[in-house]
Amino acid sequence: MAEGAQVSAMPSGTAEVRVDKSVPAVFLIHGLGGTQYDLGSMHKRLKNAGFVTHSLTLPGHGTTPEDLLNVTAEQWMEAVTAKYHEVAAQHDNFHIMGMCMGSLLAVELAKRQRHTRGKLVALAPPIYIDGWGTAWYSPLRHLVYYIPGLNRTMKVEEEDPFGIKNEQLRAIVKAKFARGEAFHYKWVPIACVRQVDRLRGWVMKGLKTMACETLVIHAREDELTSLASANYLVEQIGGAKARMVVLENSYHMICVDNDREQVARNVLEFLGASSAASLGMAVDDPKMSADALMAFAKELIAALEAGDFRTIFAKGASDMGWFQPGVNRASGVYRGNKGLQAMLPWAEGVRFTAFGQPVYNAGIAVCPATLVAGGLMSQGVLAFAVQSGRLLDARWFPDDVALEDAYFGAPVAASGPSDTEKAFEAAQVTVKALAKPPGDDELLALYALYKQATAGDVSGERPGMMDIVGRAKYDAWAQRKGETREVAMAAYSQLVEKLARASH
Repeated sequence: MAEGAQVSAMPSGTAEVRVDKSVPAVFLIHGLGGTQYDLGSMHKRLKNAGFVTHSLTLPGHGTTPEDLLNVTAEQWMEAVTAKYHEVAAQHDNFHIMGMCMGSLLAVELAKRQRHTRGKLVALAPPIYIDGWGTAWYSPLRHLVYYIPGLNRTMKVEEEDPFGIKNEQLRAIVKAKFARGEAFHYKWVPIACVRQVDRLRGWVMKGLKTMACETLVIHAREDELTSLASANYLVEQIGGAKARMVVLENSYHMICVDNDREQVARNVLEFLGASSAASLGMAVDDPKMSADALMAFAKELIAALEAGDFRTIFAKGASDMGWFQPGVNRASGVYRGNKGLQAMLPWAEGVRFTAFGQPVYNAGIAVCPATLVAGGLMSQGVLAFAVQSGRLLDARWFPDDVALEDAYFGAPVAASGPSDTEKAFEAAQVTVKALAKPPGDDELLALYALYKQATAGDVSGERPGMMDIVGRAKYDAWAQRKGETREVAMAAYSQLVEKLARASH
């Protein structure tokens, strides 16, 4: 039964399940070898943000790997389709989300059902099996499919790094497998991989008919499937309906790896979770003392009193976001250095004053304040999420959003990505398919230009003498200091074009 359902007694003694159809829901689909509990942390975050969650364990899963031998892609689709209609009967609006193979099923399901009652989230979709950890002989699996006997006895085993970049978590997973704990299949039959390949083929057709908004989240260092997979989905579905988030510190299992908080925040934001509910902003462990948190909040308040938003972003993590509510030209989520640059034009002359007494809870600081801009005085509440001395999120909750809508004016119509941005995104795909690998100097230049374009000026301490690679990368990035995002993107695209010409 889904969370959020109510049970009452019928006169006959039977039970009647009553569900509030106005409550939004999310249908989650797990990956190959897993179970409905694989996305447990996302279940929790979604429930905390006010969603009802639904899931299922796919045919052949949750028992032993041998049970996957005779399962077909059609059976997986039949199972998720049946669950889809079950969820549709209980909710007016609901979203679909899948991880790995589950994301392929989610995309195909949304396509076949012409889903328009919610959005679609595809986490690490393996459109291509071409990640850096993929064996050179992987394409030969298509030949094995047609060898009698071998296609039913050959196995594909889970191996280090198990899709996880975080070394501590990877060690835990490795130990669980060593103990024989049945939390995930340790291997799958090659016959089952054939069914996944068939599913991939279905997904790649007819994506332009997709009707719902789509978010694709993919790790740059995914060892199973490269960014070409995410790019393919976004390009085929279309930029007007699909967008992509690229993670910089995870492998394939993005829901549990180093970027899991960024994944959760982007999902909640995309699904329109209320800022207050998702204060998903939740910081279970701030990793700093109460006194340190209070001192940090005072520094943030001082910067906002001076209207110094540059300092606010300088104190933030690389993907820190400022959340500005309403339906006006200032509304939106401003994340990272790119967000700061977009925010500065309307934030000129904006400051906060009349601060009340802050309230602290774990890594959250909440403080009454008044936004002042020209003749506008808008009262409300500021909320900060802080961890390890870095600002994760800053959110403004005005008491009367209409006041700010009237002051800032109508939102600027979205014009879509610029030609420079389009070329930059295309270059990131091209560079992975170069016939001739770039040299060391070229790799450093690509790294520096990419970082300058996506994160701005170099930050953090210069690595020590013993970290030769890290030091070289830092120095290359530092040489680009002061270059604008547009200049760095253009230079990156030009360098990739030069490398592509030289590799032919």
